[in-house]
Amino acid sequence: MNASGSSALFTDLRQADAGVLNVGYVDAGPPEGPVVLLLHGWPYDIHSFAEVVPRLTAAGHRVLVPHLRGYGTTRFRSDDTMRNGQPAALALDAVALMDALEVQEATLAGFDWGARTADIIAALWPERCQGLVSVSGYLIAGQESGRKPLPPEAELSWWYQFYFATDRGREGYEKNLDSFAKLIWRTASPKWAFDDATFTRSSASLHNPDHVDVVIHNYRWRLGLASGEPQYDEVEEKLAANPSIGVPTITLEGDANGAPHLDPSVYAGRFSGRYEHRTVGGGVGHNLPQEAPQAFADAVLQVAT
Repeated sequence: MNASGSSALFTDLRQADAGVLNVGYVDAGPPEGPVVLLLHGWPYDIHSFAEVVPRLTAAGHRVLVPHLRGYGTTRFRSDDTMRNGQPAALALDAVALMDALEVQEATLAGFDWGARTADIIAALWPERCQGLVSVSGYLIAGQESGRKPLPPEAELSWWYQFYFATDRGREGYEKNLDSFAKLIWRTASPKWAFDDATFTRSSASLHNPDHVDVVIHNYRWRLGLASGEPQYDEVEEKLAANPSIGVPTITLEGDANGAPHLDPSVYAGRFSGRYEHRTVGGGVGHNLPQEAPQAFADAVLQVAT
């Protein structure tokens, strides 16, 4: 697929009712091809995969790239639904989309929130996951682990999580959404020389009526400062036990990731199936699929086969 074809895919999205959401998503490649589901993080959007998608479709895959709840053209179907950002909710959003599109099994790949979502599905519903690519590895954690203090150096890197715990932080994020997101991009990927057009293309997706509520709830929930919804309690209980992941997995890490992340040796034992870790060099930061699309696509193609 040429660049103009890829660009058209990311502006002319499809919409599908899936669970509590009406999801905006890219659907590219042969309809009968093996499916790859790509999941973005915060504060990014589907354009993180703009250069990954044509590499995967050229190899014969059908590629789905949804906007997460609170991003882009994805909307809640009811005004009464809680704007919940807890990890179990996002994972079940992805499963609901697969159900709505009649996709029984897919290769899952993501970073940041998207990696956590993919990890959860691979751990709890392995029959839906043919293989896994997870940037920064095993990201499953419950509220109890989120309550435990970290060394001061580690706490410093989570400054925005504590900021979001305050009313001032919520108001500041909403008021300064674009400048806040750009700051995160720069600190998480200090060697990535993205231009204004690249940033603006993705930051538009953050101006979603539910975005601030979902993001603030996500980070407050992690600290135990906000409650989730009871329908997710059973899933969260299973996640709190740190379940192992048995599907074929490749974890990736950029050599210049400025966002909080663990050394791969810490989480390698969480993967009980065929497993490989790759560090991607060249000054690659947190938004690995956009900064190193070939390395990301290569990993996806390997686990997909």
